[in-house]
Amino acid sequence: MFAEDEAALLIESAGGEAGLLEGLVARRVSGVPLEYLLGWVEFRGVRVGVRAGVFVPRQRTAFLVERAVTGVVAESVRIVDLCCGCGALGLIAATELAGRGCSVELVAADLDPAAVACARENLAPLGAAVYAGDLFDALPTGLRGRIDVLLANTPYVPSARIAELPPEAREHEPLVALDGGDDGLAVFRRVAEGAARWLAPGGSVYVEAGKGQVETALAVLREHGLAARAEHSEEYYATVVTGTRRE
Repeated sequence: MFAEDEAALLIESAGGEAGLLEGLVARRVSGVPLEYLLGWVEFRGVRVGVRAGVFVPRQRTAFLVERAVTGVVAESVRIVDLCCGCGALGLIAATELAGRGCSVELVAADLDPAAVACARENLAPLGAAVYAGDLFDALPTGLRGRIDVLLANTPYVPSARIAELPPEAREHEPLVALDGGDDGLAVFRRVAEGAARWLAPGGSVYVEAGKGQVETALAVLREHGLAARAEHSEEYYATVVTGTRRE
């Protein structure tokens, strides 16, 4: 963001209290993410609540939601937001689909307790259940083989490159939401393996990846019997790989 835009948001958040504004500016200068100070992040035009210690959804990930929503043609859909963080992906996908008349059942899950608490607040208006646990282990067994849309914003930064991330991320956001293992695809591999069993026939998993990871990610999806494709957006500067369970 530009400094002028950040300043305007901090002034709005302070509500005219000079002392509060001074404190917010000092914390921002020290490197605290703007979203933590505001208590929200704008994602696809919606303010989504976020709290300290919870991964802040990146604007590029809006492309993942866009592709997932575009791929839904049914009148009803079951969505799972895995590695949900604050729940932004599931919230926006469900809201946009409901807005066009689609009946949506949304479930979310995350390993981090702070993220689960934050997601529960954000998704409460939708009546969505949010579970705590490690990937598919967190989900009710009744969802196995019945998920139409699986959103999985898995970490994909290789461990050796975590030190290259901006201080805002590496010093304030949870490492588990950033570190993707040796090649950045450790968690992705586990999601791909589980997706083959948990997706409904014709259902799809959507995952963001780095450009240099695409061929490996596609090969992993195919190894698990999923039809795989990749799409890149220059507008969002983002790449999404999709795996679809065959009918």
